[in-house]
Amino acid sequence: MLTGKLVRLRAFEPSDAEALYRWNADPEVGRWMINDYPESLAQLTKRLGEDRPRNTYDKLILCVETLADRTPIGAIALTDADPENGRAELDVYIGEASHRNGGYGTDAIRVLCRYGFDQMRLHGISLWVVPDNHPARHVYQKLGFVEEGRERERFRRDGKWHDLIVMSLLEGELVED
Repeated sequence: MLTGKLVRLRAFEPSDAEALYRWNADPEVGRWMINDYPESLAQLTKRLGEDRPRNTYDKLILCVETLADRTPIGAIALTDADPENGRAELDVYIGEASHRNGGYGTDAIRVLCRYGFDQMRLHGISLWVVPDNHPARHVYQKLGFVEEGRERERFRRDGKWHDLIVMSLLEGELVED
């Protein structure tokens, strides 16, 4: 278990399927995500159960839960980790609307980045974000992520094309509390 001040990060369990299904159906959660096609609750339960691959260096996907009462509130991942170059990509969302403010996402990102740098020996962590997702960009910048570039009109949502910004954080740049 990876623990911060507000959250604990742990492997997903089959019992998390209903919460994950609810989060994925929330238009606010999915607004800026590049998703796969919709998945039924039965498919999601199976994927979190018997079909769930182990977390590995290449693909670490964790449930974000509150430290206070162990309520699952979101998901966070380091994927496409490359040991030769010490790089991985971060994905995160807080699915529970009641926990989208209050520092839970910030704490979860800080905990996972610290783990990536300290335990996985990563040198850099990158992420993609839509310019209009101001709350997420604010959190990333607060933690030390810097904008590296932009891929123009890469993402279509609400009948409009959006750019994607790539941001990164290098080892030693993570802003602690």
